Amino acid sequence: MKILVVDDEELLVKGIRFNLQNDGYEVITGANGVQAVALAQSQAPDLIILDVMMPEMDGLTACSKIRAFSNVPIILLTAKAEDMDKLIGFDNGADDYLTKPFNILELKARIRALLRRSGAGAKDTEENLLTLGSISLDLDARNAYRSGQLVDLTAKEFDVIEFLMRNPNRVYSREALLDTIWTYEYRSDIRTVDVHIRRLREKLEDNPAEPNYIMTKWGVGYYFRK
Repeated sequence: MKILVVDDEELLVKGIRFNLQNDGYEVITGANGVQAVALAQSQAPDLIILDVMMPEMDGLTACSKIRAFSNVPIILLTAKAEDMDKLIGFDNGADDYLTKPFNILELKARIRALLRRSGAGAKDTEENLLTLGSISLDLDARNAYRSGQLVDLTAKEFDVIEFLMRNPNRVYSREALLDTIWTYEYRSDIRTVDVHIRRLREKLEDNPAEPNYIMTKWGVGYYFRK
C-alpha cells in the first residue's frame, strides 16, 4: 500500500513516515497543498494524509481538487477540534479527521479501517490478528486475548502491547516508549511506562512475577519475548 503524507511540519512528517514504513507501507511525502495535488495525480497513492493548514494551498482546497479526479481515502490533520471544522472537511471530500495532538497508533488504526473499507487493503480476518504465543490482538476491534479469553485493556495498555508485539525481541527504554506511544499527547511522568508494563503483566501473564512475554532487560528497558 502506498500512502501520501503532506504536512509542512517536517518532524511530524518524518515521524509518521518512520512509523508507517515500519508497518510495511510505501510512503511518499509533500510539504504543501500544491504538492499534494500533484503527487496524488502522479503517484496514485492508496491513501492520503493531509494537514489542513499549509502554505501555498491549504489542505481543504487540496482535498477538494483531489476529489475532482480521485476517490482515494483522505485523512485530514488539524489543530482545530470544533465540529464546524470537521463538517467543512467532510464537505471538501475528506473521509476521516484527526485532531492534533494525536496518537500514532490511532492514526494507524484509522488508516487500516479506511483501506479496508475502500477495498485497497482488503485482507482475511486472520491478517488483522497479531498473535505471539498465547497472546493475540485483534487490531481492528482493538481487543486483546490471553489463551483465547478476552482481556480488558485500557486504550493505552493496548497501544503499549501492540507496539511491543509488532517489534518482538527488540528492547525499548522507558524514554523510547514514552516518545513513541505518547508522542503527540500530554507527556506523563516516565514512571507511567512502568505502571502500564506492570498492569499488562497482571492481565496477560500467567505469573506476573515471572513473565514469559513482557520482559525487562535490566538497566535498558522492556521488550516482548517471541
